[in-house]
Amino acid sequence: MAREEGTYKAQSAASAGAGAPKPRRERTKMVPLVTDYIIPERDEGQTVLECRHLGIDFGGLHAVEDFNLTVGKTEIAGLIGPNGAGKTTVFNLLTKVYQPTRGTIMLDGVDTAGMTTDRVSREGIARTFQNIRLFDSLTVEENVRIGLHNQIDCGMWSGMFRLPRHWISEKEFHDRSLELLDVFHMADNADDVAGSLPYGAQRRLEIVRALATNPKLLLLDEPAAGMNPSETAELMENIRKIRDDFQIAIMLIEHDMDLVMGICEGIAVLNFGKIIAKGTPEQIQANPQVIEAYLGKQEEE
Repeated sequence: MAREEGTYKAQSAASAGAGAPKPRRERTKMVPLVTDYIIPERDEGQTVLECRHLGIDFGGLHAVEDFNLTVGKTEIAGLIGPNGAGKTTVFNLLTKVYQPTRGTIMLDGVDTAGMTTDRVSREGIARTFQNIRLFDSLTVEENVRIGLHNQIDCGMWSGMFRLPRHWISEKEFHDRSLELLDVFHMADNADDVAGSLPYGAQRRLEIVRALATNPKLLLLDEPAAGMNPSETAELMENIRKIRDDFQIAIMLIEHDMDLVMGICEGIAVLNFGKIIAKGTPEQIQANPQVIEAYLGKQEEE
């Protein structure tokens, strides 16, 4: 995902938690592409996302400028930066909430120019949000089934007249929903009202619903927000499980630096709408530009 530039020693205050289980730390060998980016060696040069000179203006403000990023087919990538750096704006560009002012977004080799939010979802990008967006009055299973909407192959007449194809589809959706919920050990909550779940469980349900769309790239916007250290450690393992079981790429925005450095293979750092560093966690932790962006420039004595 990143050029071989350096990195930042950032520590999240949210990661403190005495007695929290220590998450397993994996090291991935990253290999260079001809474009001077690096992706996991296991992806054998295959990418799922390529952003080239991406940018968007709001009036005279360059909210995102010359954003270049490559994500491997099964990479767990991180996009970090101070508040207001433009991270969520990038996610909005990738999912076509905003149409870019300039630049190109290639998804699995396909140019997404002119695509709508619905179309890019069908093509394979799913996301979660900073603020949880569930259908609170619906059950857990019903929320997941909504995510399956782009896989419906039952026609209008079958649905209206409850023909055999309708009931076959209903059973398929029920079974698939429970299968996805089981990824987060939530199958027993299928009949619970979504709004009654604890905060952490609602976060997990939103991820399950995004997975239901059958994505090639899953975008997680601050998935650990509001979670305690134990829940965050479990989330890390679940993200790896999703990557391994579904063989998809995952890109996350996160302020918990222990989570980012512990799970991401390639990291890009955004500041004032521009990427200031890309690299492995070790490189990002040592980058003086990143340290300055987070902590401010140290005055010389």
